[in-house]
Amino acid sequence: MITPPGWGGVAFSEGSDGDVRSDQRARAGFVESAGINSAWATVNQVHGDKVVEATYSGLLGDADAIWTRCPGLPIVIFTADCFGVVALAPGAVGVAHAGWRGAAAGVVGRLIGEMSEAGHPPFKLAIGPGIGACCFEVGPEVVVQFSDHHSRTSWDTDSIDLVSHIASALPADIEVWSLGRCTMHESGWFSHRETGTHERMAAVGWI
Repeated sequence: MITPPGWGGVAFSEGSDGDVRSDQRARAGFVESAGINSAWATVNQVHGDKVVEATYSGLLGDADAIWTRCPGLPIVIFTADCFGVVALAPGAVGVAHAGWRGAAAGVVGRLIGEMSEAGHPPFKLAIGPGIGACCFEVGPEVVVQFSDHHSRTSWDTDSIDLVSHIASALPADIEVWSLGRCTMHESGWFSHRETGTHERMAAVGWI
């Protein structure tokens, strides 16, 4: 389990934590380590920009971002190359699932906007593990949507830097922490692009 140094209410699982989405024993171990409730609020992730507010645990429908102002209610998204993002605000917390489609649609900005409109503007944002620009090979139809964050893979093909894209779209007063680990070429993570795995890591936020 990874937590940003000095931050509370944020945790990212690692491969060594197991598949906390599908394996109940792995989830039990993770929640014990994090000191959180085992009843999570989650969504059916669809790579879009829909945001939902969680007032109870369980599946909240199709969306790619969740926020809550309910103390003790963990909100969770799952990843295996996409980036999990957790936003902390006074009296609230939000999480977002940001792959390239969600990032292009502005899912993180929409999460921040909806939290702010509800009176809970985020002041900190944590970005967990995900596929780095070093490995995220994409075609020209993707590059054109991220022209300011075009990069090259370690084997010199087109890629995009999703972390820099996410960070660049944030209000200037939000403190950003990024783990900076690539799920595809570094060990210790689940990577769907590398192995086709159905196992998932979690990005968790709670008050």
